[in-house]
Amino acid sequence: MFKQIFEIVLLNLKTIPERLGASLVIVVGIAGVVGVFTALFAMAGGIDSTLQATGESRNALVLRGGSQAELNSTMNRETFDLASQAPGVRKDENGDPLASAELIVIAELPKKGSTLGANITLRGITKAGFPLRPTLKIVEGRTFTPGLQELLVGKGAAQQFEGLEVGNTVRLRGADWTVVGIFETGDAFDSEIFCDTDTAQTAWNRANTYSVTLVGLETPESIGAFQAALKADPRLNTEVKSQQAYYAEQTKSTSGGVRILGTAVAVIMCLGAIFAALNTMYASVSARTREIATLRAIGFGPLPVVTSVLVEAMLLALIGGLIGALIAYVFFNGMTVSTLGGSFTQLVFNFQVTPRLVGIGMGLALAIGFIGGLLPALRAARMPVTVALREA
Repeated sequence: MFKQIFEIVLLNLKTIPERLGASLVIVVGIAGVVGVFTALFAMAGGIDSTLQATGESRNALVLRGGSQAELNSTMNRETFDLASQAPGVRKDENGDPLASAELIVIAELPKKGSTLGANITLRGITKAGFPLRPTLKIVEGRTFTPGLQELLVGKGAAQQFEGLEVGNTVRLRGADWTVVGIFETGDAFDSEIFCDTDTAQTAWNRANTYSVTLVGLETPESIGAFQAALKADPRLNTEVKSQQAYYAEQTKSTSGGVRILGTAVAVIMCLGAIFAALNTMYASVSARTREIATLRAIGFGPLPVVTSVLVEAMLLALIGGLIGALIAYVFFNGMTVSTLGGSFTQLVFNFQVTPRLVGIGMGLALAIGFIGGLLPALRAARMPVTVALREA
């Protein structure tokens, strides 16, 4: 039995060059499916990786009660003062609470290669905001001077937006702001521009109003006592989350849509590829009617015939899958782009074509090949020998 399977499979594969045009239909179709699938999910994976890398486990984010995002949150000076004095808050070298009152607003700047404006997050931070972001490194220039209209720009933002080079002046809220430095954190903050909180309040008419309070905790476990203290204070209406947990939640709204789109596109393209494989393999079986009938007449059973057709279909699918995955890796892996994040501002991230994603793509290709080859294979195996010889 195994010898028969091997012989008929080998014979079948040798004839593929004679049906090169039809075979390429399967290869190209499945390459397109795997390439698009891999690219879209590499995009979602890059967004996830960027957001999940953001934040510190020892930091707590205080938002207004009911707020789902920093941009929707507002609080006054009293809230900041009470939060910074709560139990579990870490102190700096001078014994002061390590807490940053931050104002998050949307600014508009033109993207590179376009005259159209796009939203970018501008974050006003205080001096304490820097030690609360230990991964932040200034890679060019210097930090902003409090009280002056100066900007410290994330590396990702500088790559995606026009005019954010050190020394340049950009127009925001009817005033000139000078870019004095570029920083890198390796996470979502790379998509933002930082400035002094008080200066941002003046420019955006938000006197004594902040968006969030970022506090450093003594330990990650201190968040329980910190939350309890703020909840018990009748003067406060706040919601407390660890900074890491907050950004992990943002992945659902930001990358979820990309995954839904990727799944929908993949399903539609898979159906097209399956029909293409069915047509190609039916044509292959029809062209080999005499050959199959002869093999059956000299003693080859149905199983070798089924196996040979399935192996051909899955081999072509495998080749198409490899080509699609290779194209996705070469053209997309590591590519830096930006998309609208959960706050309708640009989030800069890198595509990530991972071995797991390639493996899923190859499994999808083989599944398409199997489904597309199964019915033609069964038709070939069930064809009566006498009928097949007469039709041939």
